[in-house]
Amino acid sequence: MLTPARTVIRREGGLYALERALQRRGFRNVAGADEAGRGACAGPLVAAAAMLPEGKRGEIAELADSKLLTPLARERVYAEVVKRALAWSVVVIPPAEVDQRGLHVCNLAAMRRALASLTTRPDYVLTDGFPVDGLGAPGLAVWKGDRIAACVAAASVLAKVTRDRMMVELDGQYPDYGFAEHKGYITDEHSAALTKHGPCAEHRFSYVNVAVASGRGNRPPRARRPAVTTAEPLTLWPAEGGTVGVASGEPPGRSPAVGEDEVMEGEKR
Repeated sequence: MLTPARTVIRREGGLYALERALQRRGFRNVAGADEAGRGACAGPLVAAAAMLPEGKRGEIAELADSKLLTPLARERVYAEVVKRALAWSVVVIPPAEVDQRGLHVCNLAAMRRALASLTTRPDYVLTDGFPVDGLGAPGLAVWKGDRIAACVAAASVLAKVTRDRMMVELDGQYPDYGFAEHKGYITDEHSAALTKHGPCAEHRFSYVNVAVASGRGNRPPRARRPAVTTAEPLTLWPAEGGTVGVASGEPPGRSPAVGEDEVMEGEKR
């Protein structure tokens, strides 16, 4: 039995090279998945999946890893992804579920759910960093996939913009923490607010810094969240063309410089 010829993907081929190679092999519908908020100690974990069309229609100006784009550029790319994608979806995991099930379990489950929610079934799946099983299609985990594959970069933008909008809305509910600025990541300002005010219902009590601030640092991670917390639900609505709604809210007034989000995200692996 003859094995197929080896396919070589060259880095200079650009963001679309991997998908184009897969499409030449017969995998026409290539989906990518990524998440946002893994390194944050407050707010939801958001995963997204995106499938871009073949050819020029699937090539989006400015598309890149969401952490390397300014907020305004992310909004422009988000709009183009939603308009052009064959299918896209967003899944939101609230902090209480992250505390209950654990971050890594929630991360994989969210990407799996986002991919399963696509209205067009993928022929091949690319995920950022972590392999995800149970997809019903062949797949590949790509190290820093949001900088290598266009569909993963598109998913990263969907997830990041959705989560940022949600954090801006949470800032209106919990103005003491500066969520609109740091988006729930562990900055000096956020740490100072945690020390002064203690955590709110949108914090992840399984995280050590939140547990210490709450006085529950001596409990197991899944037992640190108080039994009763109150929080107003975020406004979500069905998004046209997508299978899951996006959060309401406006982008933050001050736009951080390019690369600031990358610093706040930190190394995910």
